[in-house]
Amino acid sequence: MNKEQLVASALNLVKVSPETIVEYSAKRATITAGLNKNLEQREDLDDLVGAGNQDMMRDNHSNHSRFVEAMLNEYNPEVLVDTVLWVFRAYRSHGFQLTYWSAQLNGWLTLLEQELTKQSYLEIEPLYRWFIINQSSFVELTDE
Repeated sequence: MNKEQLVASALNLVKVSPETIVEYSAKRATITAGLNKNLEQREDLDDLVGAGNQDMMRDNHSNHSRFVEAMLNEYNPEVLVDTVLWVFRAYRSHGFQLTYWSAQLNGWLTLLEQELTKQSYLEIEPLYRWFIINQSSFVELTDE
């Protein structure tokens, strides 16, 4: 899938309700801390992010949650795709492995489901499924 096709697929993501945005914003820091804790407990963390990159991983999680909050508030598919591609390039150049994104994204989904109301989770979940489904395209485009 090329960049234009990714943007087109991102157009299909539904905007979320104001209530979901408020709830996500209120719980964002707690969810981010939970993800950090869960990944830091993994025995294979250095294999996922590279030795000595735990601070960078935590920064990525914090930036990710703020970026998602911004996208929920003012959704822009082109900005979404451009940012994800930049993240894949930047973090992979620092030793983050492809398996990191699977672990991270599935971790977000698990925590979002645990922490958010069912309605809010159901509104945000498609964005994370889009991230997960399109990982191979992100890799392909950032390998070019």
